Amino acid sequence: MKPRAEGFAFHVLCNDPTTRARRSVLRTPHGDVDLPTFMPVGTQGSVKGLSMDEVASTGAKIVLGNTYHLWLRPGEDAVARHGGLHGFTKWPHAMLTDSGGFQAFSLGGHKDGRDKLVAPSEDGFRFKSHLDGAEKFLSPEIAVEVQSKIGADIQMQLDVCPPGDSPREVVEAAVKQTTRWAKRALASPRPAKQALFGIVQGACFTDLRKAHADELGAMPFDGLALGGFSVGEPKEKMFRTIEEVAHTLDAERPRYLMGVGTPEDLLACVGFGVDMFDCVLPTRNARNGQALTRNGKVVIKNSKHAKDDSPIDPACACACCARGYSRAYLRHLYVAGEMLVLRLLTLHNLHFFGELMAGARAAIEAGNYAAFASAALSRMRGGESDSVSTASA
Repeated sequence: MKPRAEGFAFHVLCNDPTTRARRSVLRTPHGDVDLPTFMPVGTQGSVKGLSMDEVASTGAKIVLGNTYHLWLRPGEDAVARHGGLHGFTKWPHAMLTDSGGFQAFSLGGHKDGRDKLVAPSEDGFRFKSHLDGAEKFLSPEIAVEVQSKIGADIQMQLDVCPPGDSPREVVEAAVKQTTRWAKRALASPRPAKQALFGIVQGACFTDLRKAHADELGAMPFDGLALGGFSVGEPKEKMFRTIEEVAHTLDAERPRYLMGVGTPEDLLACVGFGVDMFDCVLPTRNARNGQALTRNGKVVIKNSKHAKDDSPIDPACACACCARGYSRAYLRHLYVAGEMLVLRLLTLHNLHFFGELMAGARAAIEAGNYAAFASAALSRMRGGESDSVSTASA
């Protein structure tokens, strides 16, 4: 069954001969996105610390916004009055919004007498705003309505994401409810030029994942996502499940892995057949004084950098490294509490992620993705630890 959004197209250009990696293009009303790609996270309509022009300078062609946060503040109508999230933020390229369900459950969920979050009802999530405690209700239909007004190119269905250690019966119930909500989301009106992606659940039960992928694949979604990973399960188990499941998602639609995003994760999962990624890691790590590079992590707050005149990565073309800002200067800014260092490290990290994905695309085109990924992983193993002394020097 073909997707139905206007202005969208998805084309696989080539497949790597020895892995399941694939090079493709996603056409959207706001431009083409080369895949595989990493989406910087702009939770509240902003990639923290950067202007949208700066985000674009890192090579990003698609960013992610969060429905929960934008719905609560400033509200979907306020965003719509400014021409949707594109006009509000001045981002000219493609955008995706997640449904907000995970945040409604994790940030605002009611708790029972045992201090555990109460499961959603059949209708949706009833929760309290983390901002002011106001009662809110999020259903599959409301999620579509809110995302329609926010106006990103791609919206996500509301789903149920159980914790990674949930027993099978809980996961089975979440899968079934996500399917019912998928049908309700598809039946809800939305703009003709706005795509809708379905979300495959199933935790690390491979059989549940594959069955759910088949079920959602029979529906007219414009893309399919793997949700419910990196929520407490061991990484080895996560990788094993993604390796067995990702390539079974419909090959004629983009495959999106939600919320998973260390450099190692990206390299492994591109090889498993994933096309799209998002994660707060590069921006969050930057705010914690960590630069991610082709040679591993650089912890700029560590005292070893106090007299180091070299840039984070001499081979990097980001605005931070190309300008020649030294590690010593960046460490000084961090220790002094100057916000400039957080912006510079964020620019660097997002540029690194963009370059990593550009390298992956080139390697797939050349038919040597496995060698590329292996060499990249080997280089990155030499990074620093946060445990190194941060005393002044």
